[in-house]
Amino acid sequence: MGFAYPGAERAALRDVSFWLAPGETLAIVGASGAGKSTIVRPLLRSYDPSAGRTLLDGHDLRDLDPRSPRDAIAVVLQESLIVSGTVRDNIRLGRLDATDEEIVAAVAAADAHRFIQALPDGYDTTLRQGGAGLSGGQRQRLAIARAPVRDAPILLLDEPTTGLDAASAERVMGPLRHLMAGRVTIVISHSLLTVREATEIIVLDEGRIVERGSHDELLALGGTYARLYRLHHPEFPRSVVA
Repeated sequence: MGFAYPGAERAALRDVSFWLAPGETLAIVGASGAGKSTIVRPLLRSYDPSAGRTLLDGHDLRDLDPRSPRDAIAVVLQESLIVSGTVRDNIRLGRLDATDEEIVAAVAAADAHRFIQALPDGYDTTLRQGGAGLSGGQRQRLAIARAPVRDAPILLLDEPTTGLDAASAERVMGPLRHLMAGRVTIVISHSLLTVREATEIIVLDEGRIVERGSHDELLALGGTYARLYRLHHPEFPRSVVA
């Protein structure tokens, strides 16, 4: 697949190809500007590929109603969208007919129950547009809670632990790993905490795949992925990845 933004002189993605079955996880890593988040655009039909195809169950997404792929995907984006309304309303954006019991279960999965209980009116606390008054981590936990509420067969995580410290990120990743079971999952991240257990990892550089393999295979390769891993884990022996 290739992709160029309208009016751009240079393609943002070139010759990017991958295939996933239920229960498999693909991690997409790379430096800022490598094209990681651009991959989201054709999947969600924000744009169509400039070259090649994006298939869902063998069907070209361009042949489907745009709502079909969107209904099949639960998304946790890097930017946490908080709208004016109650905490309960914000979580229900994942699925408008979600029950209160499903909302509470999703909040527990996102490690958000404790901070919501501490709000003035708990789940009925009114939030302002953008989530003013909440920390970045709290906003991200609310966004994460929408994914189990949606219960879609495809899970797309774009920097899912943004705004969380290491301990909070690990608490959130535990329930997210459970949510990934049996689903097609795509994880886009520069933080390698969230990608080590992926079925396959692809490394992007300037819109191209420069490495692909498992975590252990890419560490042994000693290339771009190994350098990124060493950057986030300075305690990792240099001799192993040199």
